[in-house]
Amino acid sequence: MVNRLVEMYEKYGQSPWIDNLSRAWINSGRITELKDLGIRGLTSNPTIFANAIAKSDDYDKEFLELIKTTDTKTAYWQMACEDVASAADSLSEIYSNSKGTDGFVSIEVDPELAHDTNGTISAAKSLWDKIAKENLMIKVPATREGLPAITEVLSMGISVNVTLIFGLERYREVMEAHIAGISQARQAGHKLSGISSVASFFVSRVDTKLDPILSNLPNEGKALAGKVAVAQAQAAYVLNQKRYSQKDWMELAQSGALVQRPLWASTSTKNPNYPDLLYVENLIAPGTVNTMPEATVLAYLDHGRPVANPDDFEEHSAAIFSKLKDAGVDLSKASEELEAEGVASFANSFKELLAALETKRSSL
Repeated sequence: MVNRLVEMYEKYGQSPWIDNLSRAWINSGRITELKDLGIRGLTSNPTIFANAIAKSDDYDKEFLELIKTTDTKTAYWQMACEDVASAADSLSEIYSNSKGTDGFVSIEVDPELAHDTNGTISAAKSLWDKIAKENLMIKVPATREGLPAITEVLSMGISVNVTLIFGLERYREVMEAHIAGISQARQAGHKLSGISSVASFFVSRVDTKLDPILSNLPNEGKALAGKVAVAQAQAAYVLNQKRYSQKDWMELAQSGALVQRPLWASTSTKNPNYPDLLYVENLIAPGTVNTMPEATVLAYLDHGRPVANPDDFEEHSAAIFSKLKDAGVDLSKASEELEAEGVASFANSFKELLAALETKRSSL
């Protein structure tokens, strides 16, 4: 029987990653099991850590010891960094065998720094030094203030997962920030083949945002429901292929630089009326990553199959964008709103996590 995750990578060139991490996964060997199933990387975010730490007793013993000598926030970062380091060790073989393209574990800087360039740079450097794993990626948000931080962090030789990308305009800026960072890293004498980056393009939330608007339009507009998110991600892939074939990048590639791959994030289907693999099957393309929650991973293993041809991405996305424009829907505005909402959501998750830990601290 064909292992669909292995096939996704070996036949179609897309790396399946998983979007989750917990101490229970580490202690039970679940990460190793997922690796054996074909998972090639792992991502985390504040919401994931909030669920893992605040809603279980897996961390209580360590937390109790840490709070004897430190504050709650510092204790959180200590526990999160330990989890990420352990997961990185579990995936290190993939990192070595893939020559530094897969086998990564991502950790996000404090989400409250999303609009603080210097704070983000400092936090990224601190996490990189603390965890000290070559297969670590530091998540930096693609906010206006995050763009110069992306360049600066990469220039230090640190691998970066650019997160919270919701629109094509911002994605273009992210690619330029990446290329500038790699150029500066070369000037600083860093080994370019040791600096990896992915650009996390959030997919399903686009449809979640636009579908209520489209449902109130006449038939042409109504028919676009559930189609815009895939079209925009496909257009991002086309932009990636074009930008990383230009002369300035090719010169960096000759020095060992690695292309910043598009990473499809938020790929579980939120609308129960849509196919469960809508944001996976339609976005399989060479040189990309899809980070999925566990349920989506298992669904793909069970019945997933590629349904789109990357050669058709440009024509398909252009047709959807044309209809969207005719319907009077402003995709750029929606992208800006989604970015603000995404930043706020992760910041709120982080605040809720710290509040839950304060409560737990009082009870232990």
